Amino acid sequence: MTVMEDLVRLVPPPAVPVDANGDWREVEAALGLVLPTDFKLLIERYGRGRFVDFLMPLTPFGDNELLVRHARHLLDGERSFRESNPDKCPYPFYPEPGGLLPWAGTDNGDRLCWSTTGEPDGWPIVVWNPRGWTYDAHDMGAVAFLHGWLSGRVSTTVFGDADERSPWFEPFRERDHVYIHLSEGELPYLERLRILRDVLAPTADRGAFDDGEGARQDHFAATGLDWLLTYETAYGHQIRVAFPPGDDERVRVTLVDAVRRMGCEVTSTTSHMGEPVW
Repeated sequence: MTVMEDLVRLVPPPAVPVDANGDWREVEAALGLVLPTDFKLLIERYGRGRFVDFLMPLTPFGDNELLVRHARHLLDGERSFRESNPDKCPYPFYPEPGGLLPWAGTDNGDRLCWSTTGEPDGWPIVVWNPRGWTYDAHDMGAVAFLHGWLSGRVSTTVFGDADERSPWFEPFRERDHVYIHLSEGELPYLERLRILRDVLAPTADRGAFDDGEGARQDHFAATGLDWLLTYETAYGHQIRVAFPPGDDERVRVTLVDAVRRMGCEVTSTTSHMGEPVW
């Protein structure tokens, strides 16, 4: 069984993937590089979307051309910092020979890159945090890394482990995203989570993370509303919600009421880009 087959068994792909098909020869011509075979299979099976609401492969197809667009701006975006801090930049950047080329990103702004040295099917993976300038190299391809991380067999120092109990993939659809930042309350976390899910019932689990030291994330769907939520303390005390355009006022009223029942207060609300909303 191939690693791609292992990934499909672990995380079933969507029946109709988004932005999954196009002319790979045009993509490779635009980049001036032949791309790894496993990455092409990954895009063709899953398309545009997120694994466990966190990690997004960069499909080169569709209106956004994510892979090519990120590649074209990489070197110019990092050149100034590298000139001032060469010791923090141990790798060249695409299109420099052997440069890092991003193939996926995370909601935290981390980048999963190939180190484009040697034959494409042998390119190792370098996980990179551009904010803290930390790197973590793995001698494996994109699909092997993804399957290993989702199954709990591979860890990286750049971001946390996935919840290997119930990994999933959510295909892209147009949604608005709001982060609701909360004060602390007197009720314990699990009781606040129960109240939140009761307000939004019916709900369905979509995975969880708990580092055992107070940093926790619980992902779930409000199935009757078609909203996707994360309640967490891992990156601050907050509720993250993604919802269809047009639901903005209903989301605001419902979640402000839920927060009050949880014994907390809303301290601020922002888009996923950090811009104030509501």
